[in-house]
Amino acid sequence: MTVSVNPPFKAEVVGSLLRPDSIHDARSLRARGSLSADELWATETRAVEDALALQRAAGLKVCTDGELRRRHWFMDFIERIEGVGFEGSLPTRFHNEAGNIEFAPPRVVINSKLKRVQPLAAHHFAALKPLADRARLVAKQPIPSPTILHFRGGRAAIDKTAYPDIEEFFADVAKVYREEIAALYHAGCRYVQIDETNLPFLCDPNIKESAIRIGEDPDKLPAKYVALLNDCLRDVPADMVVGMHMCRGNHESSWAAEGGYDPVAELAFSAIDVDALFLEYDSPRAGTFAPLRYLAKDKVAVLGLVTTKKGTLETKDEIKHRIEEAARVAPLSQLALSPQCGFASTIKGNALTFDEQRRKLELVVQVAEEIWG
Repeated sequence: MTVSVNPPFKAEVVGSLLRPDSIHDARSLRARGSLSADELWATETRAVEDALALQRAAGLKVCTDGELRRRHWFMDFIERIEGVGFEGSLPTRFHNEAGNIEFAPPRVVINSKLKRVQPLAAHHFAALKPLADRARLVAKQPIPSPTILHFRGGRAAIDKTAYPDIEEFFADVAKVYREEIAALYHAGCRYVQIDETNLPFLCDPNIKESAIRIGEDPDKLPAKYVALLNDCLRDVPADMVVGMHMCRGNHESSWAAEGGYDPVAELAFSAIDVDALFLEYDSPRAGTFAPLRYLAKDKVAVLGLVTTKKGTLETKDEIKHRIEEAARVAPLSQLALSPQCGFASTIKGNALTFDEQRRKLELVVQVAEEIWG
């Protein structure tokens, strides 16, 4: 079997990595005014260099900066868009194996016309690219999905003076994202990953009810969001690869949504203009592989079979068995392997050790090599 030397790779990484104490300490000092912004950046750069060394030593060909310069997987990005704010929290609750936890995601509000007036992630990528080149790794830039700007508040959270017509809002969201993707390309980025939570959230009946309570029709949103995503991606250069991680929530080893991809798969797995779909399949709450029957022939499904929610290491045999199951639905050549999500979507990170994180990444590479060569 021919294995691609370009992304998406057969062994992939999703995004965030556990933050070392040096970053936590530096952020604390910065918050107290005892550390300058430049000093914090320098501390983060050293941590990113260590993160690249970890990914290279694990055998990966691809890397991210571990999102080590962010405090949160999406807030640091979208708060840099002019017109965006946070107000209150969503009714969504997170869960882990012990039950519910006290964490409600922030509600996004749109206070004025949306504009990209500064880099959203391009400045982070510009810092990552030379380090990745030196480590001989392909640098990937994760960015939060544009659907966040609508789903985490709905029409009621979008100022009607700024946007009397909701279609103007969606057009401006797409414009902001096209400008950022162009800036990333100019900085040398050839691999972008969109972190999309809201299509998977709409597979959970409880979250669909939440959408109804804020005045939205959850049955119409998938088509609207696919159209928005494609509008954001319409000018992507031919030599830029785009992946999309379809996530059910990831905060300190807890999740927000349950349910298989079945309700959105026919649309999402075929109609979105991406090259790879990163799909969470680490637990029974993810459903079956049946939705893979909708996978378009020009896309790769990167199976998130190695959980980042806990440190217990999966065996090679159980991962291989799951890949064999998936290959009964979609061709093996269109499959790849990754961790189920990032290891630290929010700043504290999931409940596992740095050594367990390392072994998880190594397992992904080892199984991928044994299956695909």
